[in-house]
Amino acid sequence: MKGLNQQEFTAWADAYLRGELSHEDQLKFEMYCAENPANAELFAQHKAFLTTMKRAESRSNFKRNLEHIAQDYHKVHTPKPATKVISLWDRLKLNAAVAAAIAIVSVFSTLWLTGYYKNLRKATSDYSALRRDMNTVKRNVNAQNAAIQNINNTKDNTKDNVKETMHYGATGFMITKNGYVVTNYHVITGADSVHLQNHKGESFKADIVFTNPEKDLAILHINDSTFKSIKSIPYTFKRQDSDMGEDVYTIGFPRDEAVYGQGYLSSSTGYAGDTLAYQISIPVNPGNSGGPLLDKEGNVIGIISGKQKGIDGAAFAIKTKALMETLNSIPADSLNGKNVVLNNKNLLQNLSRTDQIKKLQDYVYIVKVY
Repeated sequence: MKGLNQQEFTAWADAYLRGELSHEDQLKFEMYCAENPANAELFAQHKAFLTTMKRAESRSNFKRNLEHIAQDYHKVHTPKPATKVISLWDRLKLNAAVAAAIAIVSVFSTLWLTGYYKNLRKATSDYSALRRDMNTVKRNVNAQNAAIQNINNTKDNTKDNVKETMHYGATGFMITKNGYVVTNYHVITGADSVHLQNHKGESFKADIVFTNPEKDLAILHINDSTFKSIKSIPYTFKRQDSDMGEDVYTIGFPRDEAVYGQGYLSSSTGYAGDTLAYQISIPVNPGNSGGPLLDKEGNVIGIISGKQKGIDGAAFAIKTKALMETLNSIPADSLNGKNVVLNNKNLLQNLSRTDQIKKLQDYVYIVKVY
């Protein structure tokens, strides 16, 4: 049977409830309800609604009967006939009660036919879902500082009368051949000086050129007479989002030696649905902050930023899209004529993973903050 609109179905349901259908038509109606759960639910609501109205009508009839009995009693026992004013009031009172009952039935029928109750249930359900989402966001916000552990863990080792130089270690990597390096903002915040050390043990002084606290990024520039510009960067920066489940790897300095880690993208968003970050299944350690995240082709797709406390292997990386936006935000006067020009030729693409790492580690630095 073709689908019926709500008005057609209601008329059919009323005929069924009034017993006006033949036995065959009753079976057809019951079969239709069984095949259409939504209409079956409407029928159940309509039946309950009519039952309520019948009860209300019965109460109204009972009340009217009582009034008639009372009127008859007063006619017999009252020596004087009621005045025209009182009789008129009695008729008006009865008519008002009937009109009110009709109005109530009309209002509830109109609400049911227009789908008000169905929309009300949907609105209530939507509100409950929204409230659950808001509670989830609230819990995420409250837990954010505790849930994301800075990979750059530090301690103040100050003793009674002994003052030691504060030293922090993390990771950064080169983004241009003329000495621009990216790391996390939380790595260099509050720094008096920053030095970059490569895997050969060579150290170079670096200036903080630009910071973006919201995206947790900092752009450094090597400002050291011993540093020589290199010919090219072997990797490129992927501007499009990578797919969940894609193989990725990183290299960083959780200790004085470079450490390799591999895994996959476990989510296309970061903590609490952050669209400018990935969640990755790579075990990271203190010091990995600021390290590059690369896909199997050797494209940089993100910058390691932190890990989720209490969950092994759940870490986060800022997408290269955020890096591009940060680079475009650097004022020209902060560059001092040394423009940021990214490499557009990938030299790692056709290499094995071990060969990729051999080339890559020359461009990854320990970030030492004093």
